[in-house]
Amino acid sequence: MRARDLSDLLLLAALWGASFLFMRVAVPQFGPVPLMGLRTGIGAAVLLPFLFSGGRAGELIEHAPRIAVVGLINSALPFVLFAYATLHLSAGFAAVLNATAPFWTAIVALAWFGERLGPWRVLGLLVGFAGVLVLVWGRLSFAAGGAGLPIVAALTATLSYGLAANYTRRYMQPVGALASAAGSQLAAFLVLLPFMVSGWPPSRPDAAAWSCALLLGILSTGLAYVLFFRLISRVGPSRAITVTFLIPVFGIFWGALFLGEQVGGRMLVGAATILAGTALTIGLIGPGRRP
Repeated sequence: MRARDLSDLLLLAALWGASFLFMRVAVPQFGPVPLMGLRTGIGAAVLLPFLFSGGRAGELIEHAPRIAVVGLINSALPFVLFAYATLHLSAGFAAVLNATAPFWTAIVALAWFGERLGPWRVLGLLVGFAGVLVLVWGRLSFAAGGAGLPIVAALTATLSYGLAANYTRRYMQPVGALASAAGSQLAAFLVLLPFMVSGWPPSRPDAAAWSCALLLGILSTGLAYVLFFRLISRVGPSRAITVTFLIPVFGIFWGALFLGEQVGGRMLVGAATILAGTALTIGLIGPGRRP
């Protein structure tokens, strides 16, 4: 991987890791749905000009139903669930839970397509979910003030990502990556728009919350997708997906740096175990490692 590609990978991980910081700051003032409406709307506004300038806007109309499904299950639903989770969970904790998406992708592939899971992928799933247990042990309380429901919301969000990954693989092959990204953000925005308007906070969010909302949409959504597709085109999807391992690192780092979040031994052990399981599950390590 060339130096430019490595810098793109690190920048992408930093931007996606920062999304949990931005949500942690802005969600309490905007609410989950209004903030994610802003995120998807701004993200679409950043991405659509790239699509139009490339003369591929016709793909949005041609594949509108499929793009709308991806917008729902890969953006609108998981974004809102993670936004709700960050009302109660630290940015670093939520970023670590985000790394479980490859586990759900493998499980959905097994249940939906009957895709065979080799022994090393099964081991990866077991190791990864053991890491989740380490991470949430003692916090999975559904009593008032407990973190049980936010944790379930975050894991449901990653399950939705797993569904979206498999849907994309099966039904989105004719759709260009940029059309899929721009169109799905637009579709998610349109889905969230009525709820965003009806749920708009009665008190005006402050400058910090607005700054985080804008950064979330411009940097962690619009620019991040551009970087991700550029990486895929240059180094291939198998290398680009290694960003999964860096997002929790940056999520923990940004939370500790700007919000003073405590990073305990349980979080570090849980994160390391989840990432080891992820590496096995997607074939980055083990005898069956993909080329």
